[in-house]
Amino acid sequence: MRGHWQLQEAKQRFSEVLREALTDGPQTITRHGEEVAVVIGIELYHQLATPRIELGDFLVHGPATDDLAVERDRSTIRDVDVDELA
Repeated sequence: MRGHWQLQEAKQRFSEVLREALTDGPQTITRHGEEVAVVIGIELYHQLATPRIELGDFLVHGPATDDLAVERDRSTIRDVDVDELA
């Protein structure tokens, strides 16, 4: 099966496993029929390993929004049509 290697075969043909990981995508290594590892190319690794920023951190430290022309209604009482909410 393409992309799946038994551990013993993967050890003997590591250069081929690596080449296929770079050209064809992740290569799964099995031991006694159980998936135990995956060999991936460095580009995919960097994509997966790049730290993700939490939403709160993004909002606090994200791009500046000073140039956005957003005006907010600062009045404390607003009319609400309850029938439209139902």
